[in-house]
Parts: sequence; structure tokens; C-alpha cells
Amino acid sequence: MCEKYGSDFLPPDPALTLGLARQTLLSMPISGVRICPENGTSGWYIYGGDHSDAADFYSPLHHSHLSVELPMVIPYLALAPGFRFIIDDEGYEDVWYEPHDVSA
Repeated sequence: MCEKYGSDFLPPDPALTLGLARQTLLSMPISGVRICPENGTSGWYIYGGDHSDAADFYSPLHHSHLSVELPMVIPYLALAPGFRFIIDDEGYEDVWYEPHDVSA
């Protein structure tokens, strides 16, 4: 994915956490955004369907558990901060870079 989309290869440490909206994972599409890693996180925030600004929308998950929770996102996780993706279970894929997404 990194080569395909012109990103540096920056895989997250499996011990780091990401923000995952578990309650949305049955909804399509699946969206992800990576901001700069901080405070033990990889910078990834992933949700299904529509986004919410609710304070409890995301919960932490260690990357090592993501292959069980949502394996379809694994190929995207080495994309650098600033990258976003939208995918679904029918093969749709959109990946892009937004420089303003690099900082928290």
C-alpha cells in the first residue's frame, strides 16, 4: 500500500494502541485516518459507517488485536501520518493524503 500510494513505510508497533469505534464495525464503509503518534498510540483512528464527535466514540485497542477485530484494515496500517482510507467488504478502496491530518 505504501508504494502504491507514495507513502513512507511506517508500520505501527504492535504494542501501541489505536482508536477503534467497535460499535460501528458492522457498518460499511470502514474509514481510517492516521495522525501523528503520541502518548503510546500509533495515531490511527478507525470506524465504520458514519463518524461521530462523541467523546466515547473511540476506544483503545492494541494493534496486536486488530487482526481479530478488523483484519481488512491491516494492509493500510503502515501508511504515514496524514493518510486516510475508505474501504468496504465489496472491494471499494480510496486512499489519500491530507497534510492537515498530520497533527493532532
